[in-house]
Amino acid sequence: SDLHASRLLPAAWIEAVVERANSLKPDLILITGDLVDGTPALRSLDVAPLRALTARLGVFAIPGNHEYYASYPEWLSAFAGLGLPMLLNSHVLVRDKGHALVIAGTTDRAAERIGEAMPDIRAALAGAPADAVRLLLAHQPRGAEKNAAAGVDLQLSGHTHGGQVLGLHFITGFANDGLVSGVYRIGEMQLHVSNGTGLWNGFPVRLGRPAEITEIVLRAP
Repeated sequence: SDLHASRLLPAAWIEAVVERANSLKPDLILITGDLVDGTPALRSLDVAPLRALTARLGVFAIPGNHEYYASYPEWLSAFAGLGLPMLLNSHVLVRDKGHALVIAGTTDRAAERIGEAMPDIRAALAGAPADAVRLLLAHQPRGAEKNAAAGVDLQLSGHTHGGQVLGLHFITGFANDGLVSGVYRIGEMQLHVSNGTGLWNGFPVRLGRPAEITEIVLRAP
């Protein structure tokens, strides 16, 4: 989550992240937005290493608010060129060993500023099997109650960077329904908020809120 490719975190850093993620030998790789800071003209070479992400059942992503700040339509084309499917109020059905897993994704609230589609959990889950486990990628954790009510089992989010600085994370909580870092129970749904893997170059500081590549193990009840 929150790679924020930029002059601060260029191609060499993204490549190291890709190598570490692949070393986990994951079944799925899921990216919950804010992959870039800047336009494709400036940052396309920095995100090129994402092409090498490898997972047995696929790699999927959603946009975060920063994708909407610079050339959003061009970024969608660029991500498609990297073989990185973006789930925009949509879902895919992943089948493995006779079972199905719904991987859904929503857009971000920042879409409003450029007239793009706002997050729509109903559209994201439309046609999804009722008996399948439903996993949702939603960049911002706030509004999780609505997703839980829609039947999501597990929501993965980022955006907060864990508050970035221990103590300041309380301020971050005010803007995100108190959802800042780690695992939360929202009704019948579990929510994981990542501290993020990178940093926005406008405030490149972490103190007591370490970056992470999160390995999540799903277990049958």
